[in-house]
Amino acid sequence: MSDPPTRLARRLGTGDAIVIGLGSMIGASVFAAIGPAAAAAGSGLMIGLAVAGVVAFCNATSSAQLAAIYPASGGTYVYGRKRLGNLAGFSAGWGFVIGKSATLSVSALTFGAYAFPEAPRPAGIAAVVVVTAINLRGITRTAAATWVTVTLVLIALTLVVVAAVGGGTAESDNLADWGVGGARGILESAGLLFFAFAGYARIATLGEEIKDPARTIPRAIPAALGITLVVYAAVSATALWAVGPEVLAEASAPLAAATEAGSWNGLTPVVRVGAAIASAGALLALIAGVGRTTFAMAAEGDLPRALDKVHPTRKVPHYAEAAVAAVVIVLVSLTDLRNVLGFSSFCVLFYYAVTNASAWTLSPTQRRWPRALSGLGFAGCVTLAITLPGASVLTGLSVLAAGILIWRIRQALLPTISA
Repeated sequence: MSDPPTRLARRLGTGDAIVIGLGSMIGASVFAAIGPAAAAAGSGLMIGLAVAGVVAFCNATSSAQLAAIYPASGGTYVYGRKRLGNLAGFSAGWGFVIGKSATLSVSALTFGAYAFPEAPRPAGIAAVVVVTAINLRGITRTAAATWVTVTLVLIALTLVVVAAVGGGTAESDNLADWGVGGARGILESAGLLFFAFAGYARIATLGEEIKDPARTIPRAIPAALGITLVVYAAVSATALWAVGPEVLAEASAPLAAATEAGSWNGLTPVVRVGAAIASAGALLALIAGVGRTTFAMAAEGDLPRALDKVHPTRKVPHYAEAAVAAVVIVLVSLTDLRNVLGFSSFCVLFYYAVTNASAWTLSPTQRRWPRALSGLGFAGCVTLAITLPGASVLTGLSVLAAGILIWRIRQALLPTISA
């Protein structure tokens, strides 16, 4: 069967798709999210990680089967419009663009915190500029660079595990504090750690650039998610074992703190370099994904039409990616890493709630996984979203409401733009 028509270029195979998913998930998240999660749940963050993994798996199955049917740029923005109506699609796309722009600022600030702790914001801004320039060279450049960054990051995380286990500070007492925050704390940690898993959506949002998307996407999404869950479990468990949740909660660079605590602290510079590379890799993949959703929304008139442009030779949505980079630079200049993490998680959980609701409407012949997984994913997203810190929930609801209000006004004033 021939690939569906596309304005972009189908250049990515299964391996490329998996690696782009890994680059989005095994990036800044593993180096940043473990600290706030430890503050919320202590060693119970390991339970939170398992909960986040289950919800992420449900979301991944919904995303994969929808992406196989609608292999277009935009991900759940497209699925929501097709299955639930224009408002649902817009709300998901708006939440994704805003929430993931916040995620990008987390990645940039994490890069600065590990690589240049004396000047994290300027370093983060420089990273955004560099990776955007790479992305604008074409999607194959993005994939090639992501292969390199994922390989280097996995090496760095292996060293974290080695240093944490062999550094002499690891002891079972560090794993004893499972009761911090109770059940709500565990769910809050799951919501914060879910932020780390959400990168598999990059595979779906690049649907117009993947070869044989109906076959490739359903394989790539679960594979990338499974690899990430194994890596996160190993790193989180050994970091907790090495220094305990209190140290991780208080550290601006948690995995560096776990490495520094032991006699193998000579590996700390390598871990910092690995964190910087991971953050840059996440920026690389995320800017590509958010740029594609922005491009898709502009094509439908839900964002300014000026962003609906494709470079004539490189076949990338260059205006959309440049606009995303500009927004991220502003956020890096103004926001704090820990405060923005919860807000980003809320917006992304809302996005996947729409994904699961869209997948629920599929007919039996369109399904690749049981319908119950979509229902469980929807319930999980809602539960994790409302157990995030109150300020994150209020900010997320306010941003979503503002976007919907603007959309409603625009539809009333310009009805002919409505798809």
